[in-house]
Amino acid sequence: MNHLIGILLQVTVWALPVIFAVTLHEAAHGYAALALGDDTARRMGRLSLNPLRHVDPFGTIILPALLLVIGGMMFGWAKPVPVNFNKLRGGRLGMAAVAAAGPVTNLALALVAVLATRVVTLLPDGGQQWLALNLRNALQINLLLVVFNLIPIPPLDGGRVVVGLLPRALSVRWARLEQVGLFIILGGLFALPMLGNALGIDLDLFGHVLNGAVAWLWHHLVALAGPR
Repeated sequence: MNHLIGILLQVTVWALPVIFAVTLHEAAHGYAALALGDDTARRMGRLSLNPLRHVDPFGTIILPALLLVIGGMMFGWAKPVPVNFNKLRGGRLGMAAVAAAGPVTNLALALVAVLATRVVTLLPDGGQQWLALNLRNALQINLLLVVFNLIPIPPLDGGRVVVGLLPRALSVRWARLEQVGLFIILGGLFALPMLGNALGIDLDLFGHVLNGAVAWLWHHLVALAGPR
């Protein structure tokens, strides 16, 4: 029984931060789009803080769990919130604002996790470690989502921000990357490191950039929160 309880606790300290991170990330896109004139998410029932509306069974649960067990890494996705960019006020700038809403929300959640560590000691001894692990994982997951989603390659949020900010002629060309963007991202995350391992060369370029950016944000968020 104690072993089962231990497994359940281990699952919750990862599952809860992931669910909150991806749910609020996707909801932020929908609320930002609604504020700018597009009610598509609301009409389709996706303007919600209910995690079940945003969870993709494979991308949010099965794949992250498998990768965590096999390789100790986190990767996954939620069901994208539908947005009709043609209905947004502000045109391409509106699109950039909607795209940025997700990573900005994750950054805010990471800051909340840092600040919430101040209340860990107020809990009974039995709950302190559980909450501390939840908050640490929440910080890591949200910062990883910030950095990953800001990679400037469509269809990631960072790619859409770039498309919205570039001059029109360049933005049209950059938007065409969406046709192959997912393959570029998966290649950088998985294929290149596997090839590097086979050749005895470190080709995990995406991993180094992501981990370095997460570490930088982690350091500065903790410093911003001040001493405990």
